[in-house]
Amino acid sequence: MVYYFTSNTVTPAAFIYVGKDKVENEDLIKHGLENDFHVDNLSSAHVYLRLRKGESWENIPQELLEDCAQLTKANSIEGTFNTR
Repeated sequence: MVYYFTSNTVTPAAFIYVGKDKVENEDLIKHGLENDFHVDNLSSAHVYLRLRKGESWENIPQELLEDCAQLTKANSIEGTFNTR
């Protein structure tokens, strides 16, 4: 199962896709987008932001970037169980 999120931090709203587990992560990687959010060297979901025409990774608004980062953290083993 792939989770779909809508971020209303931008107008129009942005669409974010998150793999539930390893199987869904693999499907997202295989059929997904070139770039994603993922915790390096730790187990976490792959989080994909659907960029619109004319948008690029260099101009993602800070609020939207934070939404993607929070989803990545919330769907990682370290971020979920480690409350430092």
